[in-house]
Amino acid sequence: QVQLVESGGGLVQAGGSLRLSCAASGSIFDINVMGWYRQAPGKQRELVAVITSGGSTNYADSVKGRFTISRDNAKNTVYLQMNSLKPEDTDVYYCNAVARSYGSIGYANYWGQGTQVTVSS
Repeated sequence: QVQLVESGGGLVQAGGSLRLSCAASGSIFDINVMGWYRQAPGKQRELVAVITSGGSTNYADSVKGRFTISRDNAKNTVYLQMNSLKPEDTDVYYCNAVARSYGSIGYANYWGQGTQVTVSS
């Protein structure tokens, strides 16, 4: 099994910055894609940014130019640098990993517990 632990959420004023971190641990054989999603109450979880093990990235249009995703493969950790934050970025942010654990045949989807990001106007 793979566990994901997020950190770095909090309260910030509009225009400010936050950096989220997510560390994967457990019986990890390989991690393919890591990423961040966000979800507001009553809404569907949506993609924020993802990054492959090779470093290819994809961003939601709403965060392009403001957020940067990066990854440390040696530490099994993914980061999300969020700049120029807006009130509409307020959400619970979830870390995601598509990973294969030792003893398993294929890859599975894993989620962190979520971290609250609140941007005040």
